[in-house]
Amino acid sequence: MSLSPSYQKFKDQIAAVLDSGRIITNPLQTLAYGTDASFYRLIPKMVLLVHSEAEVVAIIKAANALNIALTFRAAGTSLSGQAITDSVLVVATHGWKHYELLDDKQKIKLEPGIVGARANTFLAPHGLKIGPDPASIGAAMIGGIVANNASGMCCGTAQNSYKTIADIRMILHDGTVLDTADAESVASFYETQAHLIEEIKDLRHTIIANPALEERIRQKFKIKNTTGYSINALVDYEDPIEIIKHLMVGSEGTLAFISNVTFKTVVDEKHKSCSLLIFNSIQDACNATILLKSSPVAAVELLDRDSIRSVENDPEAPDYFKTLHEDACALLVECRDNNLDVLKIKQQQVREQISSIPTYTDYEFTSDPKQYYFNWKARKGLLPTVGGLRKTGTTVIIEDVAFPLPQLAEACVALKGLFKKYEYDDAVLFGHALEGNLHFVFSQDFSSPKEVQRYEDLMAELAIIVVDQFGGSLKAEHGTGRNMAPFVEKEWGAAAYDIMKRIKKIFDPKNQINPDVLINPDPKAHLKHLKPLPESHAIIDKCMECGFCEPHCVSEGLTLSPRQRIVIAREISRLEATNEDSQRLADIRKDVTYQLDETCATDGLCALACPVHIDTGKFVKHWRADAITDTQKKVANYIGSNMESTTAMMRMGLKVVSFFHSVFGTRIMSSISSGMHWISRGTIPKWIPQIPKGADKIK
Repeated sequence: MSLSPSYQKFKDQIAAVLDSGRIITNPLQTLAYGTDASFYRLIPKMVLLVHSEAEVVAIIKAANALNIALTFRAAGTSLSGQAITDSVLVVATHGWKHYELLDDKQKIKLEPGIVGARANTFLAPHGLKIGPDPASIGAAMIGGIVANNASGMCCGTAQNSYKTIADIRMILHDGTVLDTADAESVASFYETQAHLIEEIKDLRHTIIANPALEERIRQKFKIKNTTGYSINALVDYEDPIEIIKHLMVGSEGTLAFISNVTFKTVVDEKHKSCSLLIFNSIQDACNATILLKSSPVAAVELLDRDSIRSVENDPEAPDYFKTLHEDACALLVECRDNNLDVLKIKQQQVREQISSIPTYTDYEFTSDPKQYYFNWKARKGLLPTVGGLRKTGTTVIIEDVAFPLPQLAEACVALKGLFKKYEYDDAVLFGHALEGNLHFVFSQDFSSPKEVQRYEDLMAELAIIVVDQFGGSLKAEHGTGRNMAPFVEKEWGAAAYDIMKRIKKIFDPKNQINPDVLINPDPKAHLKHLKPLPESHAIIDKCMECGFCEPHCVSEGLTLSPRQRIVIAREISRLEATNEDSQRLADIRKDVTYQLDETCATDGLCALACPVHIDTGKFVKHWRADAITDTQKKVANYIGSNMESTTAMMRMGLKVVSFFHSVFGTRIMSSISSGMHWISRGTIPKWIPQIPKGADKIK
């Protein structure tokens, strides 16, 4: 792929730092790496696979000098377009796996490429875990968890990334490294970045001098809020380093590169139990949630009737799911404790707390692994499960809002009315009810201006309902991203939004670090760069590219992951159908056999992690079958039908090769083999000394 002079110069400079295999510019791989879990698509001009902080520093300095924009990425599970770019994508996955337990295991230092669930395995033997517990914790990596201020099922606002961060190490736009855990690094930062420190102080003074703004910030962060920057840092802390540390949380990669983070660990209770409580209406479920707020629960998750319907055909789902009326609503309630007797007391307290609200069925708390797992699987897998039920060619969209808990029931009714108004009949409503945090998922067709307009109208009215009617958060825990960037000022007002713009300017004066994410002046930014999801093959058409499969794939990091294989297959299908760019199609096809086919183990491990059980290996087998010529099929059939004679020929062939090796010697034999391999354009395989001799026939 040809690059503009500035990008070519950048590539040439980076070649002194990265080996050529980690500087990617070919169309197949840039698309594969450039795609994330969101419904947006930008294709990077270059992808850099970085393995160390020194590499990142060099890349940032070179990009800064040449005015080239960088976007940082770990797992790519972000849902709102935080980690896509048409410039340079810097991927920090492999090589960023170091961790360290500190302060008698009260803290854990983690590099950004560690999967959240993996971090918990380091802590599990000690009865501890990290605070954030997003539904994607089995695939999401620490870098993204911090950058999006992830919270999740059980941590609420008390144990999210913002509240549990102890220290952070970051690289700023000019290559400056700040490690908040290192006194020398902090002292050096005060000396070399004195102007930045003063600007941070000025920001805090601006807010403190405006009591109405200060109070607004405090009030809005009493519920979950990831809309815009974490400006609560400017009222929660006076120390500039503490402010900077907490501003990085939820900054979505727009302020600096996070090279490691230290979390305060939290207790992972030994005994856990949960129950699915079915209520007659959303109002009853929300009223029960208000009562449960003061009870000893670890989590209260809401699932509306449509959410239940999406999992009712699961083999492990109870039969009564299918009999529920349309107004029914479920709460998944969890209790935890290290003492089993205390756990039982907590369960009884929950019963007493909500005894005034009738349930549709009797309920019991369970610790049975099978039932416990199903309950949480039903909740955590809702996004991709619903996505898997959508019509082929449509994309799945999730939004993430929060309301003051007393208004949760009314807000639920308003949201369901909004879906009905705009005919999103497949929309499901669920979320972390205990925190007033609701998610809704629906499918969207972006193939026509009419459909795009429908989505635009929905989002505009959603902002009115959330902000004007209920004073809620337009983003509660998934990060602002491109999808909600046009509405940040709507939620916060001009004064707070000006603070956020100043934050971006302080840390990224040239707007070169993940631009157009979080701060974006374009009121229609959420309607641009929409990802196509064309029909490709029945096995993979339901994939929403969430990336849950990637940690289980043996070829991820070598070539492509299952998600990336699907991305490439879809692009080939799209280009074949549209005939829009024959050269691009040819370029992708040039590399596809090795990247998509030959390096896939077809072991089906991806299906085990996929919420909709997509077996990309099975798809690859179909891909291989489609690529076989008639002649190859005839040869295969002949071999299958004549195994005895085939093996006899192979034994003879190996004996002949061994004879010539004994005559010519290893050096000459290797030279002849290499020549024949080259002349045949790879058809004749290379000989190596380890090739066995032909054995005698077993009698």
